[in-house]
Amino acid sequence: MARGMLSGMAKKSAHDDPLAPVTLAVGQEDLLLDRAVQEVVAAARAADADTDVRDLTSDQLQPGTLAELTSPSLFAERKVVVVRNAQDLSADTIKDVKAYFGAPAEEITLVLLHAGGVKGKGLLDAARKVGAREVACPKMTKPADRLAFVRSEFRVTGRSATPEACQALVDSIGSDLRELASAVTQLVADVEGTIDGAVVGRYYTGRAEASSFEVADRAVEGRAAEALEALRWSLSTGVAPVLITSALAQGVRAIGKLSSARGGRPADLARELGMPPWKIDRVRQQMRGWTPDGVAEALRAVAVADAGVKGGGDDPEYALEKAVVVIARAARSRGRG
Repeated sequence: MARGMLSGMAKKSAHDDPLAPVTLAVGQEDLLLDRAVQEVVAAARAADADTDVRDLTSDQLQPGTLAELTSPSLFAERKVVVVRNAQDLSADTIKDVKAYFGAPAEEITLVLLHAGGVKGKGLLDAARKVGAREVACPKMTKPADRLAFVRSEFRVTGRSATPEACQALVDSIGSDLRELASAVTQLVADVEGTIDGAVVGRYYTGRAEASSFEVADRAVEGRAAEALEALRWSLSTGVAPVLITSALAQGVRAIGKLSSARGGRPADLARELGMPPWKIDRVRQQMRGWTPDGVAEALRAVAVADAGVKGGGDDPEYALEKAVVVIARAARSRGRG
């Protein structure tokens, strides 16, 4: 397929066809990026249940790798090639990708996840020039954006929720889009009729305790500033420090378990590790950047914090802050060298 054909397909159908030769997901909102990938994979598997999905980080796509992945197959199988953090690709690999735009392979969909911004902008520009299908995945930093997201989630399900209910959900759960989406799914499954503020209140009274897991999630993702902000909010709303150390320990142990497990489907790993399948997917996202030494360092920090909050230290808040900083740093240990 020549370059002109790719451009032609883009103008005709790329914006509404998940099986366009190239999909470009741009932004830094992890949930939206994952959904962009899931949409393409679902469409591919609807067309061919045996679709082969290759999900790669930028460091796994070396010069020549794309050519190998997209070379003709004896069985002409459909394939989806996902490249995460495409802005971090090496210059030589970017040349490979740009060349691929000129002659995309039949039955193959390339999905590039790009943070946007200046870094790797040449790749963005090249993909847009040939008319790649583009999905916007912006970070939702404003409460109004998260409120609009919740309204949209209810709308997609075909269910009605009052403005008060949507606002109460955002106020109760906070900034984590995955948690917001999960809450909408739970409410829709459990509640008949219109979902109002009173229903949300019944479900999420005591939500402050669950905020300990937000602290842990942000820490194991290496987002120190956000983890510290969540920690201070949790403590200010009365969350027991011991709940936070427990959540931190669970978060780090999950990273360690999954990083040492053999690859496999989420359902198989869930049985092996004793985690629900949705958590396998989340931990896979969180474990990028971790090393075995980083996990060991983080577990030591949690043990010290645990002793501190159980009477071994004079300042439980400081013990927790120190643990959060150490865990976030350990989450970025790969590549520090």
